[in-house]
Amino acid sequence: MAQSSDVFPMPPSIEFDEWRQVSRNDDFSEFRETFTSGLPSGDLTNDQIELQVFVPASPIGKPPVVILLHYWGATDSELERQTAVQLAYRGIASVIVPLPYHLSRTPEGHASGELAIVPDPEALKRTMTQSVSDIRRTIDWIKTRPEFESEQIGITGTSLGAIVSSLAFAVEPRIKSASFLLGGADLAYLMMNSSRTTSQRHILTDAGWTEEKLHKVLAEIEPTTYLKSDDTRPSYVINAKYDTIVPLESSRRLSNALANRTELTLETGHYGGFLVKDRLITSIAKFFDATLRGEKFSAPSKFYSPTVRFSVMLDSESGLQLGAGLDIWRSNDRADIFVAAYITPIGPRAYLGFQLGNGVSIGAMFSRSGTSPGLVWSTIF
Repeated sequence: MAQSSDVFPMPPSIEFDEWRQVSRNDDFSEFRETFTSGLPSGDLTNDQIELQVFVPASPIGKPPVVILLHYWGATDSELERQTAVQLAYRGIASVIVPLPYHLSRTPEGHASGELAIVPDPEALKRTMTQSVSDIRRTIDWIKTRPEFESEQIGITGTSLGAIVSSLAFAVEPRIKSASFLLGGADLAYLMMNSSRTTSQRHILTDAGWTEEKLHKVLAEIEPTTYLKSDDTRPSYVINAKYDTIVPLESSRRLSNALANRTELTLETGHYGGFLVKDRLITSIAKFFDATLRGEKFSAPSKFYSPTVRFSVMLDSESGLQLGAGLDIWRSNDRADIFVAAYITPIGPRAYLGFQLGNGVSIGAMFSRSGTSPGLVWSTIF
């Protein structure tokens, strides 16, 4: 088994510049801190890291700190800023860290995140190891600030940010608790099965890569390689039942490797969580408010998250059309039989569907003018 200290060495110690305050209000002060990556890629833009730091205005004692990581291709930090505000309300500081090749670290001529996930296993390993090194250097910086309770550090991320967070959590013992929103484990599985990596998968397959070969090469950057069954640090896994970008199977592989986890499953696809974004952010903030203060966290027992469908619909009355629908009844977790209410360009529809597989169903379409047989292909948002 690979040793984490060999694959993810601590970045060299450096002298950090003084942070710069950029704003202040009644709830928090915002600062910037800039340093170079501890594992440079050779691209000067990518290797320059600017942290966004949020310090609550009136904490009781020194505040704990949570590191916030964004999703793949993020063009702003709005979701992380909203999380930072919720944490500040609870007296918790936070630090937004831009991932390699994203946001301010995007090389000229490229889109944010374009160079982060590429069909090159060795490049992917370098990017993931740089990500962990950057998080470790961020923790080194946090440790230098007398304003923080630097023995109580958490980490959370969304999608790619959750995948990176889980790897950092696995190899960095200074992180005391972690939350993973729509992330998972097994990068080889994700590269070969995610709906988000179709173009990368085609290139890998054409080059002779299989999932089994990728497993062997990417094992060194798998969180499950380093997570231990006796690790009692608390974690909070939020996944989505109908996710095709980070499939539930991937999230469950991560969950099964976490010894002290709480899990919440949304009745949505990968993007449907944004329909209940505020409640998710509040739930994550409550998790850190509890775990970084030595208290027990309980995830919501009931968390309504709508299952939204975007569908191509064919029925004998109206022909081919597009529709956006909301599930109002499902026979089981797989939704083998379901009832959905649709909005279409020609008016509202109700649909009773029987799943055939791969998003295709047959059933009955109901409209004001009557009932007709229907065939529907759906993707869940």
